[in-house]
Amino acid sequence: MGRYLGSSCKQCRREGMKLMLKGVRCETAKCPIEKKQRNIGPGMHGWRKGRSSDYGVRLREKQKIKRYYGILDRQFMRCFRRAERIKGNTGENLLQLLERRLDNVIYKLNFAPSRKAARQLICHGHIYVNGRKLNISDYTTKIGDKISVKKSEKSSKKIKEQLESNTNFTTQSWLQLSRENNEATVVALPTRDDIQIPVEEQFVVEFCSR
Repeated sequence: MGRYLGSSCKQCRREGMKLMLKGVRCETAKCPIEKKQRNIGPGMHGWRKGRSSDYGVRLREKQKIKRYYGILDRQFMRCFRRAERIKGNTGENLLQLLERRLDNVIYKLNFAPSRKAARQLICHGHIYVNGRKLNISDYTTKIGDKISVKKSEKSSKKIKEQLESNTNFTTQSWLQLSRENNEATVVALPTRDDIQIPVEEQFVVEFCSR
């Protein structure tokens, strides 16, 4: 699976907002968005600003979603085509499919400090879905799926340390977490209110449908 190997902070600076790509570090003073770089994009010409075209505005919304969930163009377009085939609002369907990705669910359960770290947990075989080891990060979770941690001292210790390090983390209503057993269940589908990224999904639909 392809993945972005560049600086995560550059992506946040390019979008002019926190994408929470480095977990807890993004909430500290070390985050570039908290410093003077807030309104300066990456690169030597980042200080230059001009009026964005309609195309540019829609492109930025698409890039924002891709970088937030840590996916590349091919994965994004595959998800968009799936969203088009589902009845209802295509933009909301797209965000819902992305929110239900296994790596995002692991992050939302606070099993990992970031989505990148969640993908590493999955690829290394620490995560089980419905009692079976699953190493596919873009698996789309369904209602009733039971997510658990590998029954080993190393896996349990890693998850326990993460849960204890961030006690202020709030699990969303569509996920039911049992901290004692390091297990969780998908009890509902995420709604638009559960999806925290500030994005105009209709612009993304217009961009991808042109």
